[in-house]
Amino acid sequence: MSTPALSRREFIRVTTLAGGGFALSLAVPEAGWAQASAGLDDTAKVFTPNAFIKITPENIITILAKNPETGQGVKTSLPMIVAEELDVDFSKVVIEQAGLRPDVGAQSAGGSRSTPENYLALRRAGATARAMLVQAAAQAWNVRVDELETANGVVRHRPTGRTLTYGELATRAAALPVPDEKNVRLKSEAEFRVLGSRVGGVDNPAIVTGRPLFGIDQTLPGMVYAVYEKCPVFGGRVVNANLDRIRRLPGVRDAFVLEGTDVINGLLPGVAIIADSTWAAFSAKRQLQVTWDESAGSGQSSADYEARAAALARTEGTPVRQDGDVDGAFARATKVIEASYHYPFINHATLEPQGCTAWAREGGIEFWTTSQTPASGRDLVARTLRIPPEKLKLNLVRAGGGFGRRLANDYMVEAAAIALRTQGAPVKLTWTREDDMRHCFYRPAAYHHLKGALDAAGRLTAWRNHFVSFGYKNTEQPAPSATLNPNELPARFLAHYRLDQSLIATVVPTGPLRAPGSNGIAFVMQGFIDELAHAGGRDPVEFRLELLGEDRIVPPGQGQRGAPYHTGRMKGVIRLAAEKSGWGRPLPRGEGRGIAFHFSHSGYVAMVAQVAVTPDGNLKVKRVTAAVDVGPIINLSGAENQIQGSIIDGMSMAWLQEMTYDRGRAVQSNFHDYPLLRSTETPEMEVHFLQSDNPPTGLGEPAFPVVPPAICNAIFAACGRRVRRLPITRNDLQWT
Repeated sequence: MSTPALSRREFIRVTTLAGGGFALSLAVPEAGWAQASAGLDDTAKVFTPNAFIKITPENIITILAKNPETGQGVKTSLPMIVAEELDVDFSKVVIEQAGLRPDVGAQSAGGSRSTPENYLALRRAGATARAMLVQAAAQAWNVRVDELETANGVVRHRPTGRTLTYGELATRAAALPVPDEKNVRLKSEAEFRVLGSRVGGVDNPAIVTGRPLFGIDQTLPGMVYAVYEKCPVFGGRVVNANLDRIRRLPGVRDAFVLEGTDVINGLLPGVAIIADSTWAAFSAKRQLQVTWDESAGSGQSSADYEARAAALARTEGTPVRQDGDVDGAFARATKVIEASYHYPFINHATLEPQGCTAWAREGGIEFWTTSQTPASGRDLVARTLRIPPEKLKLNLVRAGGGFGRRLANDYMVEAAAIALRTQGAPVKLTWTREDDMRHCFYRPAAYHHLKGALDAAGRLTAWRNHFVSFGYKNTEQPAPSATLNPNELPARFLAHYRLDQSLIATVVPTGPLRAPGSNGIAFVMQGFIDELAHAGGRDPVEFRLELLGEDRIVPPGQGQRGAPYHTGRMKGVIRLAAEKSGWGRPLPRGEGRGIAFHFSHSGYVAMVAQVAVTPDGNLKVKRVTAAVDVGPIINLSGAENQIQGSIIDGMSMAWLQEMTYDRGRAVQSNFHDYPLLRSTETPEMEVHFLQSDNPPTGLGEPAFPVVPPAICNAIFAACGRRVRRLPITRNDLQWT
């Protein structure tokens, strides 16, 4: 029987699916090594030295992108790590997005962990493949391995100049035993050709030309379209709805109630509408009338929270940490400063609303999902709908932003439940922007009541913070992401320190948002440190350097995922930011510079913002200078993008954004009342990296928390107005 002719594209697709060559899984070493045929002929074998690399005899090199891509750049940067050790030209590599699979290790996007958790394993994957290809060339030429070198996907014999491409060596390499990864040589940083270079995102051409790429772009034959309406009051349930009328509307196929569960980040009760198009589904949703059981949540509002926080501020709170003699230190102080700071609930505001495509068939469900935690999403669906996990297949597609919102998988289980009603047709669930705004897991608000002591030389000697935050439906334990770590700076850096805590019960669902545990706290800590510096007549840069003390490693305790705090690294970025920003140079009246730093997700970042405030209170952020130490940079272009994106996102948060609640409902509904920064408001941005030999750290989060305090401190320097409440628009910045 003859083999049918295949196009080059179809050949690559078929051989990739067939998995020819041999396979090794670094993530699951006990699975062993296997060799398989592509089922075509000998020339169709694909060299797959591990789960991350495929090389065809045509010398087409494919590298797997294992983690979800939400805009943080890992679809480019993680394959770059493999390409470096494999020694190939990255511009000629094909990048393939992995679905959820067991042989590549953990697949998630959160906590800036993708790079540190995969760096060494991916280097070894590339180096192992390169070693095998070199060994194959040595056998082919009957020469010693130490006579060979590699570059750009080619093995070269130095004495004779002979060369073989990786593709030409693929079949021979597949027959070799796999070396122990401990014996495989990794490159020194001096040998890097790919890592540290400037590489554009692999999806950039598709993005700028508008090709289908994101979750919202998915199309499948016979697809239907769905929306899902939940109670506007958090925790409410359906009593009845005008389903008969909705089913008669043009383009509507079905409308029904899902009883749901009480799991706040799972399948909540609601009404589903299935239609022939997204427009028909959205139009029908606008005519949906539901009677809700609003539960006890309808009695809560932002005004109530504010009043409760003010009352709690007058109490002692529950002690969380106490070092030294705080009361004695305040009694001995030359000057005592007190201030109250507040940051609000905020929304993730991803540009792509939540949604998911699901296809229920043959007793299982296949997904096209933008989840940041796909394995957790699979398990949620399995538990909720009682479907074996092995019957759930997940394809990972690019998300239009995540920022922690897609760590929850409520939209995924909603799509799955609706798909079970579509009689085998694939269904695409799309949330409206209003759904996205009003059914989030919000960054929790908090109130900080602070007191600081200064001695005669203006040195900080004691600190006290009464931290008022929220508990989900109780006051016994903090709601998700509503904590303040007892080791947070300036704890561990002062002999006299006290932290107390009080909680307000809320029905508002909370959760992690970009740089959780840092994004509000940095505003408070760095703002009050700035106040203390000015109160003591000290330069804000020198005051911060003095607080950090001598260069040393401070043990982590319970904070920062076990990462120690290196004061020398932090002082290095503070000095660099000050130097590059022109700190200390005179500015016109009404302009000022402010500095802030923070240790977040193992990254050391300092920023200086330069702002101008007109006498009538109009603010312009003119320039932001960032200094960053996150170890070696993987992709310089992507790294700059993440810092610049953090500055823009952080400015939106600081300047414009807050979520408020009335009768248990989110008030804000769209970008008209929850605005994003406009391009005309974007400042000049400078990003400077301190390269170091420390292990690499992710970049999606460390810079984000520093932006609000740097800007707010600059506002004080410009006009004497101290911003203690976010967003900045809540403050009067007028001056004379």
